[in-house]
Parts: sequence; C-alpha cells; structure tokens
Amino acid sequence: MGAPMTFRPLEGKQVVDVTASLAGPYCTQLLAALGADVVKVEPPEGDHARAWGPPFVGADGALWFAANAGKRSVVVDLASEHERMLELVDGADVFVQSLRPGLAERHGLDAATLRARKPSLVHVSVGAYAGRPGYDPLVQAAAGIMSVTGEADGPPVRVGVSLVDFATGQWAAIGVLAALLRGGGATIGVSLHETALALLAGHIAGVAADGSTPGRHGTAFPLIAPYEVFGGDLMIAAGSDALWGRLLGVLGLEDDARFRTNPDRVRNREALRETIEQALSARPTEEWEALLVDAGVPAARVRTVPEAMADEHALALGILEQLGPGLAVLPPLRVDGERPRYPFPPPAR
Repeated sequence: MGAPMTFRPLEGKQVVDVTASLAGPYCTQLLAALGADVVKVEPPEGDHARAWGPPFVGADGALWFAANAGKRSVVVDLASEHERMLELVDGADVFVQSLRPGLAERHGLDAATLRARKPSLVHVSVGAYAGRPGYDPLVQAAAGIMSVTGEADGPPVRVGVSLVDFATGQWAAIGVLAALLRGGGATIGVSLHETALALLAGHIAGVAADGSTPGRHGTAFPLIAPYEVFGGDLMIAAGSDALWGRLLGVLGLEDDARFRTNPDRVRNREALRETIEQALSARPTEEWEALLVDAGVPAARVRTVPEAMADEHALALGILEQLGPGLAVLPPLRVDGERPRYPFPPPAR
C-alpha cells in the first residue's frame, strides 16, 4: 500500500451497494477510492462473481477482486431481512442497485419507495438490455458492438475487455458525483444498453449520414490509413498527411500518387498495406518501433498483458499497486498529482 490518501472528497458519505457482476460494483469501487464508506450487501451465497475463475485471487475470482476493493461487506437475505436492509438505507447517502428487473420493487428497494422514506437519498439503478440479464457480451451483441469488431471475413467478435460494464460503472459514478454536488436527493438510471449505444456514437452518426451499415475492419480504422497493425505485431497510426510523410522517410519509400492524401490511402488500403509490410520485412519489429517513435510517427508493438504490466511507462504511472493478496489497478485519475487509492482489499467471504 502507498501513502494514505489525502484526496477524499466523498469522506463521510455512506454508500449501500446492492449490486453484482461488474458494472455496479465498479461504480461503488470508484466511490470508495474517492473516500466514501461503501457497504456491499451480498446474499447468503455471496456475489456470484466471486466464483468467476480461474484465475483466482485468494478464494475469489480475479475480476471480482478488480471491482470490489475498498468496501465492507454484510450478508442480508433480501427476502427475509427487509428491516435490516432499511436500516442500512436509513444511514446512507447513496444507494446503488443492479437487481434483476422487478426485484427492487418486490423488495421495496425501488427509487419511489426509498426516496419517499428518505428524500435526500441518491438512488442509482444499473440496468441492462430489454429486461434481460445484465451481461457485457449480451449487450455487445444486441447493441451492435460485436458487428463492428473482428476481421472483415470473420465472425463478429466480443471486445476482449468488459468494456460496456466498466464504462457503465463510470457513468453511474459520474451520476452520483453530479447528484451529490447538487446536494443529493436524486434518482439516477444507467444501463449497459445506453452505454453501448454511446460507445457507438461515431458509427451511429455515420449510418444517419449516408445509410451505410458499418462493417468489421480487424485492427484497421475505416476512415484513416495507415492506421492498423502491420506484420502481425506493429501498430502504426499515421493519422495525417504530415505523419504519412514522416513514415515514408523512415521506411525509405518513394512518394506514390496512390497514397498522397488520406482519402487516396483509404481507397487504396490493400495496396498500401502490401507496400508497408514489404518495407517492414527488412527489420525486426522492435527496431521499427524505436525508429518510428524517434521520428515522431505514432507506433507501438502489440504487447501481451504481462509485457504491458512490466512496461517502464506503466510502472512510472504508479497505477498498479499491491493490495492485499492481489495487484490492483488504481483509478486512472490524478488530482494535484495524487492518485486515489483503495483503502483496503475487497472483503473476504
């Protein structure tokens, strides 16, 4: 653990967390990092995400560890311990729930009921898609993210991280912070579906503009070239004509009218790819990465997760911190040079 946090804007705020899986827990973990006292309410059998593994950190799944730091935990059977649940709510400033559709109302934990009891409460509901279970890949499929992910001649692919879950948790936390800044007393709703559509904002604008259906482009970005992985392991993102000129110089290529402007390069993407990959075959990837970076051309070797964790730049950020039995990724935020920290590891079973 690092030095104690001094940036704790939510110190003194009480949060009751009745969430499971990833989106809701990540929201409340962020609130804990900002100083809130978070009480995670688990059913007698525990949050089902504890069993998501291997790998495990101690007795619990690694993904569960990554979304529940800095919280205390209590066991409450919502079906038989209603009064105990209400006692927790009475002491809370924020209540976050991600129960299946209809369960919050059945247990008297919906916004109308709880805010009638305590008008100052910030009530947050984390939903999913069309009343279905709230799982990230389900929404990636339903909202269209998978349709634009993967190789052009391959099947739709799930994004390799739980992108919609984590982003939904962030939006929920932003809503909480905004409500508390206003003075509390708010009903906030977020959902994985809304988040997924927001992540597709550029694609949606394109469909509305020309009626086209976006496709899959592998590592490439359809509007810019060269802007993809070459040779299987070198990402080059020459996003302007000036950067293209620098890339020509590093690769030792002659000016070619087919590639003079970005629209030219996009139209002739296949020929461009062949030309670049032929030039890259002359040296190892590591050498090209160094040469391109020195020349100011955005480039990076595709690293494995262990390689990325050991990268000197990642280590210098101080975003990775040993937390009890596991390694935590701290919030990607610095205030006055200080990074918020989780005060203690996730609660044990």
